[in-house]
Amino acid sequence: MQQAFEKMVAQHRDRVFTYSWYCLGDRDDAEDVTQEVLVRLWKNWDEMEEPRLVPWLIHVTRNLCIDTLRRRKTYRGLVADDPEGLAMSQVASPTPSPSANAESADLGARVERALRTLPEPYRTIVILREVQDFKYEEISEALAMPLNTVKVYLHRGRRKLRERLGELVNDATP
Repeated sequence: MQQAFEKMVAQHRDRVFTYSWYCLGDRDDAEDVTQEVLVRLWKNWDEMEEPRLVPWLIHVTRNLCIDTLRRRKTYRGLVADDPEGLAMSQVASPTPSPSANAESADLGARVERALRTLPEPYRTIVILREVQDFKYEEISEALAMPLNTVKVYLHRGRRKLRERLGELVNDATP
């Protein structure tokens, strides 16, 4: 049983991490989500069926990413309510460093930023299809959506992504 689990972890860990990273934009949070997904996989291993594994992983990963984003908003709300700014003194400066500015000029960074601005479910569907190369049927099953709905949302998500990339390029030009 342990060997089969380790094989599945080796096979799917990078996919879970990549999806988490694209959703959250933070390596540490993505690693935490990946670890939690794998712990839940271990706990549910006896009930897991091979054909349902990938959709289950996507579903659990997406939910944990949403929970993480909600916690961030709560944290930011607490920081904003700190009248003396004590909490803000513990947070890194929002001003990007020169290396961050150089990195953001890269197309990959622009795409990542644009992806993070897409509303759900467009972001999830675009990431699963374009970044992770999932089949339409896999996305449909994982998100419990009709196949045609996935296709429509993917089309709309791509269009929104193109618009956002255009805005980012226009904002970046002097």
